[in-house]
Amino acid sequence: MTVKRFIAGAVCPRCNEMDKIRAWRDDDAEKQHRECVACGYQDEQSTNVQAQAPELATRVNQPHASAPQAEEMVINFIPNPGDTKH
Repeated sequence: MTVKRFIAGAVCPRCNEMDKIRAWRDDDAEKQHRECVACGYQDEQSTNVQAQAPELATRVNQPHASAPQAEEMVINFIPNPGDTKH
């Protein structure tokens, strides 16, 4: 016998009723089912985990080949002597 359990706080995507969704798992078919007791909405998902494609190499997720070259400089800030606004 399959035990159907209500999901606390779940909102139905069709009728927007809260706490009306119940879920159960069918291990023989490797599916997880959901249904709304208010409007009859039904949905199923596979429980098989599929391998994800490898992440594409970008400049953001690759380590730096070398440290960035930066020249250190001292900058003196001299305010405009002709400016009278304070």
